[in-house]
Amino acid sequence: MLTKTPTARARGKGSDFAELSRRITAEGLLRRRPLYYTLRLGTVGLTLAGGVAAFLVLGDSWSQLFVAAALAVVFGQLALAAHDLAHRQVFSRRRPSEAGGLLVADVLLGMSYGWWMNKHTRHHANPNHEQKDPDVAPDLLVWSRRQASRAQGPARFIGRHQAVLFLPMLTLEGLNLSFSSFKALRGPAVKRPILEGVLLVAHFAVYFGGLFTVLSPGKALAFVAVHQGLFGIYLGSVFAPNHKGMPMIEEGRQLDFLRRQVLTSRNVTGGVFVDLFMGGLNHQIEHHLFPSMPTPALGRAQVITERYCAELGIPYCRTGLFASYATALRHLRSVGEPLREAR
Repeated sequence: MLTKTPTARARGKGSDFAELSRRITAEGLLRRRPLYYTLRLGTVGLTLAGGVAAFLVLGDSWSQLFVAAALAVVFGQLALAAHDLAHRQVFSRRRPSEAGGLLVADVLLGMSYGWWMNKHTRHHANPNHEQKDPDVAPDLLVWSRRQASRAQGPARFIGRHQAVLFLPMLTLEGLNLSFSSFKALRGPAVKRPILEGVLLVAHFAVYFGGLFTVLSPGKALAFVAVHQGLFGIYLGSVFAPNHKGMPMIEEGRQLDFLRRQVLTSRNVTGGVFVDLFMGGLNHQIEHHLFPSMPTPALGRAQVITERYCAELGIPYCRTGLFASYATALRHLRSVGEPLREAR
């Protein structure tokens, strides 16, 4: 929880971020990187095609579970690509970004691009804000002691044990995204509900139709369990380290843009492997400050941003991958304590 009052400079001026933006722009870090994204998206597309080919060649075999595991990773990379398309990191214009997002998210992943983009935009505007960030809205999990004190129904039981249950619950995250996508088609978040509904139905018709045509029912269900379960874990392992366990912002707390983004975000170190695994989201602070910045520029932006934050005396959080998981789990256990005490 944030308790330190911002400095007068932070309250009274908007120039702190403007100066950082000037330095970032001077380095050319906001320029598009078409070659990078051509190679990256092309590689993911070829890998997906290879996975589908392997599925067709293997036929009705338990070896398909290895294909399911591999495709879980491919789907994770597709989700990261959809994320970059939504932020216009790939294309500067809205229409090609939206077309690419619909293709990757709705057609290939079975997730509504419009629903996710609406949700993610609100997260970026107010990260870790108890009332405004949908990613920390209380549901089955609670993210603050205030939320724990108000938890009802299944959330009270799950909240008591959420640090232990977090990983098993992630196995359902892929299916949850698809379920939430269909549910959102009836709400205002999706601007083209008919189009997205058709694309989502087409995705699942091909997905389940292919599985139950090639595989026996038992093997098909096992494939879904492995594929969707590992896909959900992959998504959680990429997104959970970025904000979970960082300060929560209560209603009425005033922070300027720079501090709001830096203080609620965490960077994850680990070199090229972590860069590939997390699709650049390990540079979460820089991504939140400059959402349209192409992934390959984030590393250089990190150096500039950390140095600038040191000049201003703003805490800047960097930690290893496994340390970030440990911090997130400790946070989940800590905020669930009031529910354990209330038994």
